Formats: sequence, structure tokens, C-alpha cells
Amino acid sequence: MILVDTGPLIAVLDAGDRHHRECLDLLERAVVPLIVPATVVVEVCQMIERTRGPEAEAAFLRGLAAGEIILEAVSRADLSRAAELVETYADLGLGLVDASIVAISERLDITSIATLDRRDFHVVRPRHVDAFTLLP
Repeated sequence: MILVDTGPLIAVLDAGDRHHRECLDLLERAVVPLIVPATVVVEVCQMIERTRGPEAEAAFLRGLAAGEIILEAVSRADLSRAAELVETYADLGLGLVDASIVAISERLDITSIATLDRRDFHVVRPRHVDAFTLLP
């Protein structure tokens, strides 16, 4: 399984993004389930609506509804762990979205994250593995 962060989803939707091709290749060729936390969906929708409009946002939501990517809810335990991570990494400015990715990865024993945010995920130490495998 691969947990997907905001950056690759935005890059895939924007052919002019410098990471477009590598992110598109990763998401199209993945042979394992792609999982997107609900917190990421909210962040992606905000960015799409702001930059591309409601039609693009609706298209993204329809893709999720069609099951192209697995949507993962954030549990109460995930929120508790996210709060812990936000406090622990206060100097980093780790926010809810990235903290929820870490919490969900721990709960589901996922070690690979599709992200363009190398800084946060190189620094944060999850409980279940020494370090994440960051893709692409």
C-alpha cells in the first residue's frame, strides 16, 4: 500500500507542474492500493477550487467516488496521535495533514508515502519503521 499526500495529486492534475510526469507515472503504474487520507482530500479540494475552479474540484471528487483511489477516514486515535506529532515537531511546523498521514501509516503499517514534501517526512520518525520510503 502507498499513502498519497497532497503534492502528487495536485501535480497529476496540472500538466504544467514540474513533477507532473513522475507523479502520473507513479499513480498509474502502482501495483499496490493507493490510499488517500480524508485530510488530504480536503486540502486537495481547497487547492483545486482556488486554482482551477469548481468543475475541476467536482471531477476530482467523482474520481474518488468511483474508487480510483481508496479513501481512508481519520480515526479518533489518529487525531490523538496527530496532536502528539504536531507538538513533538512544533519547530518543523508539522500540520494536521502530514501528521494524519504519519498516524494512518502507523495504524495501517504502511511504509511508503507518495509525497513531494521531503522535508517533513525525512524528519518525522514513525513508530512502526525507522524511516518512510518516499515516492516518487
